Amino acid sequence: MLKRDGFEVDFYDGIARREKYEDFEREFERFNPDVVVLETKTPVVKQHWGIINKMKKLYPKTAFVLMGDHVTALPKESLVKSDVNYIITGGDMDVSLAGLMKHIRDESDMPKGIWFKKGRTIKNTGSFVLAENLDVLPFIDRELTHWELYGEAYLFRPVAYTMAGRDCPMKCSFCSWSWNLFPGMRYRSVENYLQEVEMLVNKYKVKEIFDDTGTLTINKKWMTDFCNAMIERGLNEKVSISTNARFDTLADAEFCKLMRRAGFRLLKVGLESGNDETLKRINKGETVEAMERGYRNAKDAGLIMMLTIMVGYPWESREQAEKTIESATKLLQYKTKIGDSLQASVVVSYPGTLLYDQAKKNKWLRIKEGQWERFDMTEPVLKTSMKPEEVMKMCQSVWGIYTNPIYALKTLASVRSLHEFTLLFRGVRSVFGHIKDYA
Repeated sequence: MLKRDGFEVDFYDGIARREKYEDFEREFERFNPDVVVLETKTPVVKQHWGIINKMKKLYPKTAFVLMGDHVTALPKESLVKSDVNYIITGGDMDVSLAGLMKHIRDESDMPKGIWFKKGRTIKNTGSFVLAENLDVLPFIDRELTHWELYGEAYLFRPVAYTMAGRDCPMKCSFCSWSWNLFPGMRYRSVENYLQEVEMLVNKYKVKEIFDDTGTLTINKKWMTDFCNAMIERGLNEKVSISTNARFDTLADAEFCKLMRRAGFRLLKVGLESGNDETLKRINKGETVEAMERGYRNAKDAGLIMMLTIMVGYPWESREQAEKTIESATKLLQYKTKIGDSLQASVVVSYPGTLLYDQAKKNKWLRIKEGQWERFDMTEPVLKTSMKPEEVMKMCQSVWGIYTNPIYALKTLASVRSLHEFTLLFRGVRSVFGHIKDYA
């Protein structure tokens, strides 16, 4: 969008490049930007304040912009704690950034949802407004963003990421995206998204596309039209599609079969808990029984399933946490294939979410507000009936499913190609990395 509007743009992701901070400084000096934009998250926001303060002294004329879910929840905080010039709130950061840049260059009106300093006074342009028609946005500039650097271990290579929608109509209490960034749900048109899929297949020869929409499958009409179009155009024979889903959208067995015929390969689905009480308390809108039914429908259709669970809910006992792990493990052993997996993480209540407000009200927080660097999943943020080290040990134990003889044998027996063997090898390396994270 910025290039289309006549701006010279550099895109730098030091993590994806596996580079050091000193490399960033050299790139900064080479490009000599007028404006620097960082997407920040709760665990690293204080690091970003430090970077901005340091670079602002070296480059006082450079304007700095922060965006993301943390600063959407707490926009004033960063303006007080750092030398940042502008805060972009809301999830349509691309649209808002383009509007802000035009304001800086052309002195046009500043878009809604911008916080800024005027002298010593902090001002804002009101609540952010999301774009109504996503089809008017250009496709991602893949060369600019170095698309080839990205690809999680469980995806075929080369892989590209897309977003057909923004983002999820559900309001799970822990979800920073639905509470901070994307209230509601919007889709690009089926035709618009198909054009991007065709471009990725024909120009970049991708083998898989992971669509990172929060819950792509939630609009059954859109999904049905998309699946039928994939089949009609023969794209289902050229590329695999993987995405995020909910179990209740998999209640229709025929719908699951249609997705598989259309080229869908892997679904990443949040189980979150094996206890109905917890599912109700986090606004999940699903029951354990319904989740199990949706899982079996997807597996019967030949889809790969990646389950995610969380431990460390303040109201759950050890027995309830263990029940979650048992439920997930049982599901994972149903028609196990290469790629099926189970991920565990610690419950973190991020600022701006309903869970964070509940944690403050009920005194569940075991870490003081402002100690954001500790919200990084290396320890529980919330008080529980277990000791912090017990919660972490339970998280680590989940990864032990991959060494279970039954799971390992079923996985090996399902390998049918060199591509799948490569996936298995990368997956094993990734698992040991996660185990090390929790050690």
